Amino acid sequence: MSPLNLGNQQPTPLDAEHAWRATAARSADVVFFFDFDGTLAPVGDDPTAVRPAPKVLAVLEALAPHVRRIAIVSARPVEFLRDHLGGLAGIDLYGLYGLEHSHSGGETVTEPAALPWVPTMSELAEQARAELPPGALVEFKRLSVALHWRTAPQLGDLIQEWGRARAERLGLRCQAGRMVLELKPPVDRDKGMVIGEVVRDAGGAWYFGDDVSDIKAFAAVRARGAADPDFVGVCVAVANPETGREVADAADLTLDSPAALADFLTAALPHLA
Repeated sequence: MSPLNLGNQQPTPLDAEHAWRATAARSADVVFFFDFDGTLAPVGDDPTAVRPAPKVLAVLEALAPHVRRIAIVSARPVEFLRDHLGGLAGIDLYGLYGLEHSHSGGETVTEPAALPWVPTMSELAEQARAELPPGALVEFKRLSVALHWRTAPQLGDLIQEWGRARAERLGLRCQAGRMVLELKPPVDRDKGMVIGEVVRDAGGAWYFGDDVSDIKAFAAVRARGAADPDFVGVCVAVANPETGREVADAADLTLDSPAALADFLTAALPHLA
């Protein structure tokens, strides 16, 4: 585990109890970041049918008054996040790895450099549906296309080969995930960049994630802590067998599931109150 720096004190090995005590001392200046799929919501066969785990929305609502901000940083579009978070007020949404964002329920803002790629992504989605075999699920997100093989794991190699070849031909970037390959515009936005920007003047940050794309977010939290010994940074992995040890090894703490995350936050609320 990484040490937790508290001002001029010696670094202390991180455990949940100590992390919550450190957070409580400055909770009004701490930002809480959450991935969506696999973190707040269980991963499902049909990505359009995914819903937050029981108690997740309630505990986020209870947490919000005690901290500086709550932000969801996801591969999903902002509109999907807004629809699936039950109208929670005062939460910032960063969709498509930061290519879209909405602050506190405001309008959705798109990264200008990504907009010219919308027609390319639309054509790519149509091509994927026509050329990939039955069992491949093509998810069009306006600014990206996700190629899933969860319900047909035997197609994983074929789908990845097809996707990487199209990405190279079109000048796109690939983001690997849990039984999914996502093709994105060549625009410099990722979860780590989002976190790095938001925490520049924050006193602390917790980041909860489950997939390889969240490792960049963990790194951004650690970089902020390395630059400021007063900063409280905690990285939490929602562990799963599909990503193996990679994500868990990059985190300070691990949880078993989105349901366990809800229980973890619920148990911590008295510390902040």
